[in-house]
Amino acid sequence: MKKTTLIFSLFIILLSLQKMAAQQQKFNSENETIKISKTLDDLNLFAAKADFNGYFNLFAENSTFIGTDATEVWNKKEFMTWAEPFFKSKKTWDFTSLKRNITFSSDGKLAWFDELLNTQMKICRGSGVLEKINGTWKIRQYVLSMTIPNDISNEVTKLKSPIEDQLIQKLKSQK
Repeated sequence: MKKTTLIFSLFIILLSLQKMAAQQQKFNSENETIKISKTLDDLNLFAAKADFNGYFNLFAENSTFIGTDATEVWNKKEFMTWAEPFFKSKKTWDFTSLKRNITFSSDGKLAWFDELLNTQMKICRGSGVLEKINGTWKIRQYVLSMTIPNDISNEVTKLKSPIEDQLIQKLKSQK
């Protein structure tokens, strides 16, 4: 009987420890969500203020930026080269988050986000991946896309078809 009681007691203790660890993980996830939100808010703020160094310091060294045009897929260095004239002339972009979702990998080292942004292009979607590097969240991939209301998608498709039909043929020929 003592053996059964001891085993049962150990089981209860292990269950309690597991529950405490899960609660601690939830607390950490909430804390990390706040940190990631600040990183993404800072990204928008630094762009609006034309703070080149502040903006690009939020990206990991081996990051990728994917813009709204199908040809805009850049590593960090390429993106910096493209963006530098905008930052120098103080003609950058001013985005604000309207709605944001953040999820984490099971080990808490990666986070995925998607958000709706208020921009000069109206509502856009920002999405991407952040990695915790040396205790700091860095953007590994950022994807900016324009949203198109379903009611006008046919008209938008007609407008972009002449340009993108050529790009489709070029990409097919490169396979």
